[in-house]
Amino acid sequence: MSGVGYAAVGAQVVVVVGGAPVLGGWMRQVRARLEGRVGGGVGQPWRDVRKLLRKEAVTPVGTGPAFRLAPLLLVATTAVVAALMPLASTRTPVSGSADLILVVALLALGTVALALAGLDTGTAFGGMGASREMTIAALVEPTILLAVFAVSIPVGSTNLAAIVAGTIHHPARPASPAGLLAVAALAVAVLAEAGRIPVDNPATHLELTMVHEAMVLEYAGPDLALVELGSQMRLAVLLGLLGSLAAPWGTATGGSLPLLGLALVLLVVKTALLGTLLAAAEVFWAKVRLFKVPELLAGSFLLALLAVVASYFLTGEAVR
Repeated sequence: MSGVGYAAVGAQVVVVVGGAPVLGGWMRQVRARLEGRVGGGVGQPWRDVRKLLRKEAVTPVGTGPAFRLAPLLLVATTAVVAALMPLASTRTPVSGSADLILVVALLALGTVALALAGLDTGTAFGGMGASREMTIAALVEPTILLAVFAVSIPVGSTNLAAIVAGTIHHPARPASPAGLLAVAALAVAVLAEAGRIPVDNPATHLELTMVHEAMVLEYAGPDLALVELGSQMRLAVLLGLLGSLAAPWGTATGGSLPLLGLALVLLVVKTALLGTLLAAAEVFWAKVRLFKVPELLAGSFLLALLAVVASYFLTGEAVR
């Protein structure tokens, strides 16, 4: 593997880690403008992270290793996912390990780590948020698996790099019935996995509606900075996954530095565009009741299942 492959892995991680807070600030700014407010600026999340890193870390009495390790696990697992996924290039030293099952497992590991941290505090809100988070995760992870599996059937592999490369060489696949159903199911799953409206509201502090925020109420200082950074990185990675599967054009398939640079620029553009659409939609959407969330996620699971069936039959017809 040439040095361009290693540069692609490093560039993907740097873009996700450095750009995730900027993406969050951009989405906040879009919402603020649409709501008639000035907003704090695109760089406000980075300023918040810097401020939190300067504060003293406070650990609640009685908490164990789960509480302290959860922020590190959240950031580390998301960074590994950013390195594995074909966000900018399909030819990297780790592209052979970018299996769908592994990527979903790493995302689930970060979710479980935060849920255990919420339980470790022993507070009512922490336990409530952890139970809600695991309920949503149990419904979301199968949907992500099925949605990506649907677009992997024509390729014959669950490797994400192979899926993206195959879609680039067959541009009509995302516009097929199976592709459209899979993208729709994956979009709903991304909203739930990232804790966005209508499943969760990241800006809320109302006790009865909190999910993610309820688990991290006891964090402060550098630990809270890592939690915030990890959550923003997960959103960036999930939007990047959605963009890579729905519109993979521009992803580098060769070993050229100019192509890699162009792919990184297009990655930023696609992710920013998806973030803009999501932020604009959140202005007009309302958070659904907690008891309605399983119905929404069950609907997305059904879409993913239909995408698998459609992809199977369409692939069979093409073979015959």
